Amino acid sequence: MENFTYHAPTKILFGKGQIANLRGEIPVGARVLMTYGGGSIRRNGVYEQVKAALQGFTVFEFGGIEPNPAYETLEKAIDLARESRIDFLLAVGGGSVIDGTKFVAAALRYQGDPWTILADRSTQEALTDAVPLGCVLTLPATGSEMNAGAVISRRTTGDKLAFHSPYVIPRFSVLDPLTTFSLPARQVANGVVDAFVHVTEQYLTFPVGAKVQDRFAEGLLQTLVEIGPQALQEPPDYAARANLMWAATMALNGLIGVGVPGDWATHMIGHELTAKHGLDHGQTLAIVLPAMLTVRRAEKRAKLLQYAARVWGITEGSEDARIDAAIAATRTFFERMGLPTHLSAYGISRDAVPSLLAKLKEHGMTALGEHQAVTLETSRRVLDLAA
Repeated sequence: MENFTYHAPTKILFGKGQIANLRGEIPVGARVLMTYGGGSIRRNGVYEQVKAALQGFTVFEFGGIEPNPAYETLEKAIDLARESRIDFLLAVGGGSVIDGTKFVAAALRYQGDPWTILADRSTQEALTDAVPLGCVLTLPATGSEMNAGAVISRRTTGDKLAFHSPYVIPRFSVLDPLTTFSLPARQVANGVVDAFVHVTEQYLTFPVGAKVQDRFAEGLLQTLVEIGPQALQEPPDYAARANLMWAATMALNGLIGVGVPGDWATHMIGHELTAKHGLDHGQTLAIVLPAMLTVRRAEKRAKLLQYAARVWGITEGSEDARIDAAIAATRTFFERMGLPTHLSAYGISRDAVPSLLAKLKEHGMTALGEHQAVTLETSRRVLDLAA
């Protein structure tokens, strides 16, 4: 197992009715900017619950943060927050709202051009502060409610870039499974697949003797396979939604990633698909992961065999046959969740591959994966197979 330092400062308020308790987590006298997305929180009652919990605070609002939050939109939120002298941010929504709010939090305390927080890794490393924030999660998927990362898109340039800073880790997050009951099936499915691939990016690499992390990861994967279809059923199943919400948080709060190598090549290619073609993040992951595992089966052989046995119960046949079966089971699971696993299902042909590779090159994504061995040629093979 590799050396690691683990610090998880986010306080989690989990379960029914916990939104009412968020007021005790915000500093007395804070000037709060409440951020949210397209207005679904007004239709499902979450908005009223949050506003009731914020009585007594000076509250401003910024709505309209879109899926794959746009830098251009967030610039407006930054301006509002500065004009209103905001000293606490409350993100109410899914990962996109939380990611966007993290960027606002960092930009408000940064003196330079906010875009460099995304475009220049040295700027991320130089950040020394951010406006504190909390979250009310309504869409389990990204794990952003308990980690230091965010992904932001710039529509005018077709960029989708990530940044990480310990200063934007949420102070608290409210996870009430009831807030997920009104989600469209597509968003639930995307969330399940997103969480699943978060786990595989940290698990399907190579063995380092991290038995605890492996078992945690395998348990999360088995849980998602079990509850994913249940979470799509109507009426919503509280137990399934509760387990999905917690599994998605645990998938990317850092716990299963400590002491082990990470991959993330699937995510980097997926980001380019979203930026270029507008696919949902979960859709891109369902397309890329099976192809990625197929192309890189040699370097991932030991963990793929472990994955086959422990997650899918595949123990018979040759090693190659077991790996084939595990990859096929992964593809079948994604499709069972309603997410196609080929670009052609979205009208995207192999003709799109060169432009995607050009963006990967532009963003410096020429040596990805746990061994930094995923070259542009490897990415081409993955995309060709995913077509």
